Amino acid sequence: MRKTAVVTGASSGIGAATARRLAAEGFNVVLAARRRDRLDALAKEIADSVPGAGKIVPVTLDVTSQESVDALAQALGGCHVLVNNAGGALGLDTVATADLREWQAMYESNVIGLVRVTQALLPKLIESGDGHVVNITSLAGHVPYEGGGGYNAAKFAAYAVNDVLRLELVAEPVRVTEIAPGLVKTEEFSLVRFHGDEEKAAKPYEGVPEPLVADDVADCVAWAVTRPAHVNIDRIDVQPRVQAAPHKLHRQ
Repeated sequence: MRKTAVVTGASSGIGAATARRLAAEGFNVVLAARRRDRLDALAKEIADSVPGAGKIVPVTLDVTSQESVDALAQALGGCHVLVNNAGGALGLDTVATADLREWQAMYESNVIGLVRVTQALLPKLIESGDGHVVNITSLAGHVPYEGGGGYNAAKFAAYAVNDVLRLELVAEPVRVTEIAPGLVKTEEFSLVRFHGDEEKAAKPYEGVPEPLVADDVADCVAWAVTRPAHVNIDRIDVQPRVQAAPHKLHRQ
């Protein structure tokens, strides 16, 4: 029997790469995100390009909406793997000048959204007898940097939720893994952070010879969820070779 994986934020970047990779690993995959047109295109792409792909089901999901998350849970027949990937960063302002609406939006998606989806799907994960929650956080959730206050705070909170969840589920057949990437170059993360300003969005990657790409993070997800059921990968910190910390990069 194929296992079912739910990937939030699946319409682009790490989420889309993870969906492709889990399909290749033999999972049925539920593609969950707000932009249904992108999900439909991704579902077709996977069905056409992954030999022997199982069911690939696009589902419109807004993790900041309880109604939307409840509808996802009710529609699912079962769930073995949940990849909480939806979230992102907004701005690079100092704490003194920060737009608190952006802080609130980051907290709503990166933390409350993560908890909302986990709460809704946890009964199905436990019922599966071999459930796995994978939370995509960031090295920003472990090492603060100037200008990152809002994103740091949200990802620090997600890290805390991840570790508390593992403690609380120790008697249940559910593994909990955090994957904390460093600099990952995707088509949208930086562009969203800088509100569509392409020049600012390109700055973080200038002179970096080989940043991570979404497939690198998807590799980590696939490896963690394909370990034997008694093996829990607590946390994977992954960054490009030229990065030593969120604020320390070698640039050519």
